[in-house]
Amino acid sequence: MNHWFMLEEAMIIVTGATGRLGHKIVEKLLDHVPADTVGVSVRDPDKAAVLAARGVRVRAGDFTEPARLDHAFEGADQVLVVSASIRGPQAAGANRAAIDAAVRSGAARVLYTSHQVASPDSLFDPGRQHAETEKHLADQGVAYTALRHGFYASTFEHYVPAALRTGEFWLPQDGPVSWTAHADLVEADVIALTRPGVLDGVTPPLTAAEMLDFSDVARVLSELAGRTITRVVVGDEEWKEAVIGQGMPAAAAEFTLGMFRAARAGQFAVTDPTLENLLGRPAISARAVLASFLTQHDER
Repeated sequence: MNHWFMLEEAMIIVTGATGRLGHKIVEKLLDHVPADTVGVSVRDPDKAAVLAARGVRVRAGDFTEPARLDHAFEGADQVLVVSASIRGPQAAGANRAAIDAAVRSGAARVLYTSHQVASPDSLFDPGRQHAETEKHLADQGVAYTALRHGFYASTFEHYVPAALRTGEFWLPQDGPVSWTAHADLVEADVIALTRPGVLDGVTPPLTAAEMLDFSDVARVLSELAGRTITRVVVGDEEWKEAVIGQGMPAAAAEFTLGMFRAARAGQFAVTDPTLENLLGRPAISARAVLASFLTQHDER
């Protein structure tokens, strides 16, 4: 049975449609609704030329220039605000600006891509920014959904190449994380857009079913690669000094340390059946994500 609900003539606006997440959401959405009911807000419309050719309404919009968003969101029935790829307190400000513009446009419903660890007490800075944004969204007096995405399994891409090269995950102490595939979250987001009432308000954590720390990741990667990958725990400051020495900006190193601090405090150690129930199938496993990454790595 087709579980997708067709929204006839209702304009859906998706922000960040040339980014990794937003682009996949629009592509999936177009499998289920007519192109002329989809609009996108992007910083550079030229990069969305393929979508425009398919009949999608493409307009310029930038969270840091709220006045431009009014045009980008014009006529919206629903707006999906894909959280800004900005670090620090400016992130919540940018997300708030997009939400405000969506409300000004007259949208009956605003959706926002949040995070499983959204909390004012999170040791991971994005968690605090998402919590602030969620609160603002809830205060707007419109129907809303805060999609609490599980921690993206694509994060492995930042660490697996070095591990394959050196044979080591040389990283600070961490803890269990419910690594979740982009593809599953994209499908969940599109279900939320096309089946109103299925996900309302702040969602439970939309996570895969399994939790792994980097020792587990090292074990799985060893099995997949056919050679030993060792997990080496290094002190925070030693790691930070090393990566700064390799060219990582100090602010980025401190940002990344927040992930490890939150993980070892157990803040990512949560799973929930909501995602799998929504999809009607098992979530993509971390092992499958790692296997796919290895295949792509070998093809390069």
